[in-house]
Amino acid sequence: MIGAGNLKLAYFHRSTREGRAAITREVELKEIADEELVSQFRDGRERAFNELMRRYNSRIINYIYRIIGDRDRAEDLLQDTFVRVYRNIDRFDVERKFSTWLYTIATNLAKNELRNKGRSPLLYFQNFFFRKSDQKMFEAVDGKAGPDDQVYRGELEQIVTLAIEKLPPRHKLVFTLREREGKSYEEISDILDCNIGTVKSRLNRARARFAQIVEPMLK
Repeated sequence: MIGAGNLKLAYFHRSTREGRAAITREVELKEIADEELVSQFRDGRERAFNELMRRYNSRIINYIYRIIGDRDRAEDLLQDTFVRVYRNIDRFDVERKFSTWLYTIATNLAKNELRNKGRSPLLYFQNFFFRKSDQKMFEAVDGKAGPDDQVYRGELEQIVTLAIEKLPPRHKLVFTLREREGKSYEEISDILDCNIGTVKSRLNRARARFAQIVEPMLK
């Protein structure tokens, strides 16, 4: 007969092994590429889907928020985005990047939200970079700056917001994807369903107009 002490010890060892195994599985998931996680989720591993959500929750909600300017609705649309991913995972084209597909879904939901409300996007930036030939020309001050610089940063963000509000909606979208989200031209092309030439054209026009608007505000 196995004593109570031995049973407790056996239970402790089993629990420890299971705990270690669970931690190992979580670590392994974090090291797996997005597309492999999609494959695992298709095979029934719910943990893979949870890892995809963990990776993109913050990025997607912030992206949607910058487009529609409403944090509460952005949270709703974030949930809608992942519900659509969950339901349509079998339709995902494995030849594409998962992040591109995810941003496409989020973009369409954000555009529908704006269309339904009949208002233009409002883009809110905490840090903003304006690029010309991929060189930084316009930069918000560092977050570690002193009180005076913090005030300046707040004023700068207001200027940026006012300038972007004057951009046409389609230019705002491509501007956000490139300048804030750091997406490549190819990814933006897939997300917005237009060719790369159109992406570059819209972005160049948005940058030029933005510079025209901002320049007098900074004097």
